[in-house]
Amino acid sequence: MSDKKPLVNNNCFISFQASTAAYALPQRFTFPFYYEPHPLAVLAVKELQQYLQTQTVWTHNFGLEAGKEEGAAGKMFGVLVVQNQEKELGYLVAFSGRLAGGNRHSKFVPPVFDILTKDGFFNKEEAVINQINREIEVLEADATFLEYQALLVQEQTLANEQRLAQKQKMKAAKQARKMRREKAIVELSPPLYEILKETLQQESIASKVYLKKLSEYWKTRLAETTTKLASYTQKINSLKEARKVKSGALQKKLFDQYTFLNQAGETKSLWDIFQSTVQKTPPAGGGDCAAPKLLQYAFRHQLQPITMAEFWWGAAPKSKVRKHQHFYPACRGKCEPILAHMLKGIPIDENPMLLNPAIGKVLTTVYEDDHLLVINKPAEFLSVPGKSIKDSVLLRIQQKFPDATGPLLVHRLDMATSGLLLVAKTKEVHKYLQYQFINRTIKKRYVALLKGQVQGEEGMIDLPLRVDLDNRPCQLVCYQYGKPAKTKWKVIERLAKHTKVHFYPITGRTHQLRVHAAHSLGLNTAIVGDDLYGTKASRLHLHAERLTFKHPFKKKMMTVKVEADF
Repeated sequence: MSDKKPLVNNNCFISFQASTAAYALPQRFTFPFYYEPHPLAVLAVKELQQYLQTQTVWTHNFGLEAGKEEGAAGKMFGVLVVQNQEKELGYLVAFSGRLAGGNRHSKFVPPVFDILTKDGFFNKEEAVINQINREIEVLEADATFLEYQALLVQEQTLANEQRLAQKQKMKAAKQARKMRREKAIVELSPPLYEILKETLQQESIASKVYLKKLSEYWKTRLAETTTKLASYTQKINSLKEARKVKSGALQKKLFDQYTFLNQAGETKSLWDIFQSTVQKTPPAGGGDCAAPKLLQYAFRHQLQPITMAEFWWGAAPKSKVRKHQHFYPACRGKCEPILAHMLKGIPIDENPMLLNPAIGKVLTTVYEDDHLLVINKPAEFLSVPGKSIKDSVLLRIQQKFPDATGPLLVHRLDMATSGLLLVAKTKEVHKYLQYQFINRTIKKRYVALLKGQVQGEEGMIDLPLRVDLDNRPCQLVCYQYGKPAKTKWKVIERLAKHTKVHFYPITGRTHQLRVHAAHSLGLNTAIVGDDLYGTKASRLHLHAERLTFKHPFKKKMMTVKVEADF
């Protein structure tokens, strides 16, 4: 980086170091949730990345240096190419969340609202909530409170044990009395039998009285211990309720401070923006992502947005697939409602997810009989109708077999994945085949081309998955809430820059093979063309090439195979 030409002007508007004369301006602004970065955005990103590699103003452990993996935190950065009122081209830069423990750093646009302001309301009210937390912690750690808690558990256990023992004793005594009566009616005279009956009845009454007194004793004793414990629990619950009320009020006040501009100068708070969504309450960190920060600064300073891009810098988080220096779209969960307001009135690139990628593509039948068929689904072809696009394998099969009964599709493939799909023509056949999927007796084999070299020759990947709530439909690794996901894999060919592998999915989670390939705890190598977890190409190089199942009428195992076209 040249010392003669500063990276930034007097404000956050940064002049390009390289010439931009050869670049034509885009006709429309970037669709932020699925895009190929414009060359101007790529140029701005390169200059920002050069700055990140050389700056010494602040220190942040991105996890890029050997031996510094502990406490490392990669970060999402964004650039927004803009024109000022003099029609000069430049760009703005931002980071998502906090960087190096702060919200403000030179060269980067400021946050929409800075909750870290020293004398701001957030710090003051958070201090009050933290004091409540400390009071709760003190009470919950009090020796007497812990003693009463342990005593109550001990007494409850003892009471249950004694009551249960008495009931079992009563049950055994009842059976013994029955046997004595049956024996006495044969052996004793009527007068003596009546005397025995009275004696047995008195024994029964006595055992019931004892159980009643035992229950009353423990009820009284437990009530005394509970009362002693209540002097603490009432205080703790009262403090927790106060904390809940104050936290809710602080959160609402905070959401109202985040006000977002658009090109027309209209403002809308974070709270108001999310009132029109399903979740109503804004998610944690809403408004602190790079994209809203960039647009907010641009609108505030009369800068015209031209194009934007976001990229990941540093080590990947343990849950998500993130690759150093790779471009990523804005997150939907946090940013989509905000950007809908901020980009109002600005011509934007068409949303490619609203275009039907199956136009002109045909379904090839690989096997068919009176009961089922196996088709070869092309890549970029929905298995079932989506929210916006109805054209799908299911729709076309329904049109081809209008008299078929049942759900038809026995399983699904991701839209981007090509390969074999099993279709049942009747409800009974569907049930029979689906039973095999549920019991994992159907065997599937996929072939995939991975970018780079895979370590090892074969193995098992066991990474539980769940949907990324902030960025659907992407999946993330989650050991707490994720569903089990297992994949066997084996290298079948090594090329100069790629590795071809076979995948044998044990489970069938959404995007399972794609995440297991790309995640740092999996093969750490994305499938070629994976636009969600890797880098976009002509297509996703993942193909369901072989399917083995038991025919519902022939009762024999069948294997169907179709080679990938990559």
